Amino acid sequence: MDKYYGFDLGDAESAVSCLLKDEAEPQMLTIQDEKSFITAFAQLKDGQLLVGEKACYAPDAVLRKIRFKSRYLTDPSVKKDITGFAAGVLGELYTSAQLVKGSDDCFYIGCPAGWDKAAREEYREIFEKIGYPPAKIISESRAALVSACQSKHLQVGYDILKKPVLVIDVGSSTTDFAYIMGGKEVQLQTGGEVFFGGGIMDEILLEEAVSASSSAKKIRRIFEESEPWKNYCEFAARRLKEKYFSDEEYWQNNECTQIVTIRHTAFPVRLTLKMNKEIAGRLLNTRLEKLGNRSFKEMFVDSLQDAKASLSEKQPEMIFLTGGVSKLPAMKGWCREVFPDAVLIAGAEPEFSVSKGLAYCGRIDDELKAFKEEVDLLISSTVVERIVSNHIPELYKAAVKTLIDPIIEEAAWPVVDRWRSGHIEKLADINGELQKEIDFFLHSEKARTLLTRPITSWLKTVAYDLEEYTIPICTNHNVPYSALNLNSYLAVQDIEIRMEAEDVFAIKEITWTIDTLVSLIIGFLCGGNGIAVIASGLPGIVAGAVISLLVLALGKDKMQEAILNANIPNPLRRLIPKMYLKARLDVVSEEVKKNLYQSLEQEKNDEISERVAKEISEQIETCLVHMAEVVEIPLG
Repeated sequence: MDKYYGFDLGDAESAVSCLLKDEAEPQMLTIQDEKSFITAFAQLKDGQLLVGEKACYAPDAVLRKIRFKSRYLTDPSVKKDITGFAAGVLGELYTSAQLVKGSDDCFYIGCPAGWDKAAREEYREIFEKIGYPPAKIISESRAALVSACQSKHLQVGYDILKKPVLVIDVGSSTTDFAYIMGGKEVQLQTGGEVFFGGGIMDEILLEEAVSASSSAKKIRRIFEESEPWKNYCEFAARRLKEKYFSDEEYWQNNECTQIVTIRHTAFPVRLTLKMNKEIAGRLLNTRLEKLGNRSFKEMFVDSLQDAKASLSEKQPEMIFLTGGVSKLPAMKGWCREVFPDAVLIAGAEPEFSVSKGLAYCGRIDDELKAFKEEVDLLISSTVVERIVSNHIPELYKAAVKTLIDPIIEEAAWPVVDRWRSGHIEKLADINGELQKEIDFFLHSEKARTLLTRPITSWLKTVAYDLEEYTIPICTNHNVPYSALNLNSYLAVQDIEIRMEAEDVFAIKEITWTIDTLVSLIIGFLCGGNGIAVIASGLPGIVAGAVISLLVLALGKDKMQEAILNANIPNPLRRLIPKMYLKARLDVVSEEVKKNLYQSLEQEKNDEISERVAKEISEQIETCLVHMAEVVEIPLG
């Protein structure tokens, strides 16, 4: 794309911005010489469409509409109004050459966070049918936050990816709440929107002005006859209110007024709007029936409490305020009452933040597409498998070193002790029993817990090698290195790479490792001749005599077989002290480790290494995909 347009179509005001592919910041476009223009359109007798302020009072208008977007979900006729307004804006952009037909452009158009996918798609189709360049509908709250992340004036930082953020967009008709966790927008149970906004204060301010006017009756009659003129005056009240609240201290000693000329009849009527400290207090605290006999302040605080209650995730660490009313200093205080631990941030130009954020989103999506394509290429290559395979011997050593002593303690010793106690009849049966016990242990939570630290340490070495390939991808697309850093991913206590003990030894499909382990343990327990476990160092004279007789009667080889398959009397077994057997197990531990290393290197090493490398690589690649998915907001 050459240009990315952001269209913030609001209920009271709208704005359009444009971001060139290689420019740092979007530029605000003008409609009827205004960067922020009234959301109004009028159709004249000759078919011409007017938008913005001129549409409010054009004398020969046969159709005039204003403030309609807030009814989009409840009033089907509003689609026609949005179509008329959007068509007028498109015409203005083409006429002023701020948009050129046939160029490779796209439009990102905002909507409240509470709109579902169906509503967003239906909304997008309106612009498509009018003839807009390819359009995408984006949450206004997300756009405002993206704008903050990209802004040179707000040092939000890329760590916003890891923080839970509540975005509060206070518009003229709705207050929009969006919860963003890990860069992803999460639906709030409130539905996203609360149907009240700064327009409530505009109505109160306008009523104050009308009541104080000597032409009150005439003005009220005009408002009854012409909703556009009433809405236009409310819009003027809104601008004056925002002007006052943007610098309350200055206006304490200066007059804050605006005169609106209403040209509904042949004889224009002048209405004086005024703001001061007393009126400001009434705007915030006057209770209205339409708000359930609550004031603006009470309604806003109640909405904050509802949003807080609906959060099943972590409470927000940051609150981002946007929308024209966010300039009101008292709003930060109300937010702190409900979210005392959150950091509060508000944009310097909230009336443009959504539009700019939408334009940024266009470029971000293009960057994301290219970024993910490079990640896909990395995943489809053999890079990850090669790195993992190179480190497989280290994994074996770490796993064996970690597990052998616990296996001897948890599996081998109980089996030997059961034989000594007479619960296992023959020495030859120990093999099968050991296999069962070792298999059970390797499938246990204890074994998995024991492996967590060495495996995480091993994964870090893999991650370091992987950075040689991921850092250039991040650099190419202005993505923080941590976005594809497996080490930082593992550090957030969200280890998606789950490696059970049985996976390390590939038990499910390759049982030879257990057989090898069992035979090694048995071999060393028996000293390689099948009788060491009862003969070597045996203090019992009777046991020694029995063995000597067996050797004389059967010969050495036959004796070994006979001993292994004999049901040795329990009294004879108990002649072997427990401490001796325990000591014997401790002695063989290091020898078992050494021989198991050799077995892993020599017996079917290619088969098990290839399988383990493949499974681990697939999980790492899944992690890379997941990490790439969450790279939304910090791009730029």
